[in-house]
Amino acid sequence: MTVHLPNILPTHFHPQSKVWIYQANRIFTMNEIFEIESILENFVDQWKSHGAPVKGFATILYGQFIILMADESITSVGGCSTDSSVHIIKEIEKKFGLQMFNRELLAFWIKDKVQTVPYSQVGYAIENGILAKDSLYFNNLVNNKADMEAQWLQPLSESWLGKKFIK
Repeated sequence: MTVHLPNILPTHFHPQSKVWIYQANRIFTMNEIFEIESILENFVDQWKSHGAPVKGFATILYGQFIILMADESITSVGGCSTDSSVHIIKEIEKKFGLQMFNRELLAFWIKDKVQTVPYSQVGYAIENGILAKDSLYFNNLVNNKADMEAQWLQPLSESWLGKKFIK
């Protein structure tokens, strides 16, 4: 069963709120989730852009994705504040022995769980029936709240990836 994002993402954030999705190379343990959630909560509470507080949100979804969101209708997020968010993800990556920036590792919802496939193996996975046109793909390239709610989890055939591999 997949999550219904409008029930999870903050309703009081503007639909154009900036979103960053970081996918781990593996599922977090429960202890890691508790610790990472605490790190993210502290980060969001102190997140600033040019000295002004950022209206931010952070969560972990599917035990493998860290979602950061900034409502720019309140405070615009500049380069330094974006850098600080990347820095906190790199700290999490180092502390827990994760890979959070591997854009070659793609995620799909298969048999009621997140499964990852290296980009180089997508064609093979399609040819051998591991992935199909209706396989749900996590499109981590979405960049705002509205797009995340509508297009983050989508059939492979409707994604940028499907356009490259499905004829």
